[in-house]
Amino acid sequence: MKQVVQNYKSGELALLDVPVPGCKPGGVLVRTAYSLISTGTELMKVSEAGMSMLGKARSRPDQVAKVVQSVATNGVPATYRKVMGKLDSYTPLGYSLCGVVEQVGDGIDDVKAGDLVACAGNEHALHAELNWVPKNLYTPVPDSLAPRHAAFGTVGSIALQGVRQGESRLGEVALVVGLGLIGQLVAQLLTASGVRVVGADPDPARCELAERLGAVACGDPASPAVESAVAELTDGHGVDQVYLAAGGGSNQPVELAARLCRDRGRVVDIGKCRLDLPWNAYYEKELDVRFSRSYGPGRYDPEYEIEGRDYPIGYVRWTERRNLACFLDLVARGRVDVEPLITRTADFDDAVETYQRLKDGELKAVAVLFRYPEQVAEDGPSADAPVVSVPVVPGGARSSAPVRAAKTPVRLAFVGAGNYATSMLLPHLARRDGVELSTVVTTTALSAANAQRKFGFREATTDLDAVLGDASVDAVFVVTRHSSHAELTRKALLAGKAVFVEKPLALTSQELTGVLDAVEESGNDRLQVGFNRRFAPLLQEAGKRFGARTGPASLRYLVNAGRLDHGSWYLQQDTEGSRFAGEGGHFVDTASWLLGADPVSVYALAPSGNEDLQVVLGYPDGSTATISYVTTGAAGFPKETLDLVADGKVLQLDDFVRSSVYDGRKRWVSSRLPKARDKGQAGELAAFVRAVRSGGPMPVPLRSLVATTAATLAVRAALAGGAPVTLAEAR
Repeated sequence: MKQVVQNYKSGELALLDVPVPGCKPGGVLVRTAYSLISTGTELMKVSEAGMSMLGKARSRPDQVAKVVQSVATNGVPATYRKVMGKLDSYTPLGYSLCGVVEQVGDGIDDVKAGDLVACAGNEHALHAELNWVPKNLYTPVPDSLAPRHAAFGTVGSIALQGVRQGESRLGEVALVVGLGLIGQLVAQLLTASGVRVVGADPDPARCELAERLGAVACGDPASPAVESAVAELTDGHGVDQVYLAAGGGSNQPVELAARLCRDRGRVVDIGKCRLDLPWNAYYEKELDVRFSRSYGPGRYDPEYEIEGRDYPIGYVRWTERRNLACFLDLVARGRVDVEPLITRTADFDDAVETYQRLKDGELKAVAVLFRYPEQVAEDGPSADAPVVSVPVVPGGARSSAPVRAAKTPVRLAFVGAGNYATSMLLPHLARRDGVELSTVVTTTALSAANAQRKFGFREATTDLDAVLGDASVDAVFVVTRHSSHAELTRKALLAGKAVFVEKPLALTSQELTGVLDAVEESGNDRLQVGFNRRFAPLLQEAGKRFGARTGPASLRYLVNAGRLDHGSWYLQQDTEGSRFAGEGGHFVDTASWLLGADPVSVYALAPSGNEDLQVVLGYPDGSTATISYVTTGAAGFPKETLDLVADGKVLQLDDFVRSSVYDGRKRWVSSRLPKARDKGQAGELAAFVRAVRSGGPMPVPLRSLVATTAATLAVRAALAGGAPVTLAEAR
């Protein structure tokens, strides 16, 4: 296997072929997927290795003291041979990674081969293709967390331990000095804890990044900006805590801490910086100076780290391992965002070049990841070229229902009666012949009563089970919040109802699989998702005029989504999913309908600091669709514009008020301007009601609904992995 090593005497860096470590009892053998370069600690070590012997001695006075002691004990010749032998040896680099368990040692029962784990330790989580990691230095990765983000586990634990040492409290103000990797994480952790953060760093880009990620204000420590921000936030009293996350030989950080800290404030040293404390300043304020020892309790204790003897939680709440698991949980739940910190993801084969560029200053980075050739075991998750399974549509489900008797109304029940249901769906259905609005179900009695009064429902209730058990109800509309769609759809299918569910069908692959399990169990595939745009008259007209194509097409779809109002439930991403997960299926479905196929690959990019997305879909014939989903555009610009180019023709859609086709004969064909935008809701509802009445197929095949949902969900995996995702039907 390959491993990054350094000769401390010569400074040489190499990607060395070394034997695979054995899997000893009390630990696991892990195949690395991503490892993180600590741009602070590791670069300091790399820089020291390039110094002269005198420079090395000056930078490590602690080691010089050991040499002096050895001379006194063993004499000069023996000490010289010992020191030179140690210097002229390869030493490892790295201490933070994520990988897949390849082999489990005796005594390990909390993970198994194929599990994804985050690993810590400068002797066990190295930049190497395989590492043996003892029990207390790894922890399982949450299912929702991408491997490249889990690789931050160790440095995140260092930042977390520093915050714990500061004993921050809700509403306090903290100063973070040094906004490198650790400082950025400290700032985010403090913000997540309800602490207002001021940052100090001479690099304007790092200051801007910290502010985007939640810091109140940041600036150069030598400028008055930091001091002014502290004075304004604290009414001139000074910050409650200072976190020293800077390195180097300057004494400026500890002097700044003394000047800006309040009386009896806390100063926590996390980085390796000069600590010549100005006695008067620290004495007069009675400042509490604390040190944060790496990842937490257990560090440097061989009985804990190597032998696996845990500390009782009643006596030591947060150990190394528990800190590691806690940080991963915070990232998985979106409380800490590490993606904007990633400056570069480099292939592991380019490790030496990457270190050299960092050392020379050519590559200025907050965080750099190494991506490994084999990131997972055969059936494990992949972060480089991942494959997302598209659930198989069950065979044997019925594609038609019994034909209804003539003049018998189609009886519909609504679950949910919010703004979209009452403005875009119910007005069309309420005035449609042959439709009876049977029952409306809501969680609050008043909203059900309002819908009944306004649209003429026969009954209003809060009892969903009663509606699903009502044999007279033909179809159920699910128009609730996103997080409930999959479960309500599943229940309605099992009850034998035709189902119209507003987008999205599901927010996770597990939810999507659950819906299809219900189809298989019940034999009922009578399902339609509210992908209405393919039913828009202007788009259908343009599609007919464009005609069939013979070659691959290029489609561009700009969605000027705009910003949401503060307090919108769409912003509750922990429960309701991201905005794109919620409404992106509209645009994926429209592209797939125009291109006549389901996507086979997904690639996505997202700028830091907002919800803008660039999503590229690949199709079997080589066609591509680019969806630009932006929230930062001008409010007055049209919301949706689309261009389709193929075979010397261009189709254009302008926000559902005008569509045009330009063909090889230089001829425009443009529809008339409608009185109002028609995005297809009326046409979609008419098609659904006809299918329910006649027993014919649903308006959109179930296979297409599943493929669109899977592609929308795959955007998250593509963002996390930084590479295209292949969509493959599960086997």
